[in-house]
Amino acid sequence: MSTSGEGVDCGAQVPTLRSVLVAEDDTISRRTVVASLARGGNQVVEAKDGLQAWEVLQDPNAPRLAILDWMMPGLDGVQLCRDLKGANDGRTRYLILVTSKAECQDVVKGLEAGADDYMIKPFDAEELRARVRVGFRVLDLQEKLTHRVDELEQALGQIKQLQGLLPICSYCKKIRNDGNYWQQVEEYIGNHSEVKFSHGICPACYEKEMIPQLAALRNENSS
Repeated sequence: MSTSGEGVDCGAQVPTLRSVLVAEDDTISRRTVVASLARGGNQVVEAKDGLQAWEVLQDPNAPRLAILDWMMPGLDGVQLCRDLKGANDGRTRYLILVTSKAECQDVVKGLEAGADDYMIKPFDAEELRARVRVGFRVLDLQEKLTHRVDELEQALGQIKQLQGLLPICSYCKKIRNDGNYWQQVEEYIGNHSEVKFSHGICPACYEKEMIPQLAALRNENSS
């Protein structure tokens, strides 16, 4: 991808952490937005129309946040938002739609198409950078929530494993694992969960096992 100019070089990779796509067919407007975002510490990828923006956003290393002009040749910003939200490709994106349309029904149309935010031209450069920062905070939160859900699903999978039918030896109480090997109960549970064991003696076993052993030891020492 290219971070400046009219074309897009899809052979190079752009870091996705804090990169922004700006899709705008008017060169002066696009360069103004690019300069403003660059001053805010963002790495910017440019697209001169909606079709080029769509192509850029299909790359696995594409920016997660995109600023899309409403009126563009080939594919306008509203349709681009609709297509991106309907792609169901598993990618999380934050889309800011930019337009001179200020009517309420236009705002509603843009948001219903899948835009996450909406800015009306002309807009303040500092406001644009602030909205971009908010967008990245939302993306970061979504990423953390997704990671947390994955962790919970893994934990649930471990719980389901422990709830299943476990072959256990009637004598030594070892458990047969999935590899057909016999393990101590504490070893098996430890491998399938975060449970840690400490060993002790219950009252029944103390009466049955320890008292006779202690008595035999005293008799041995006294003889």
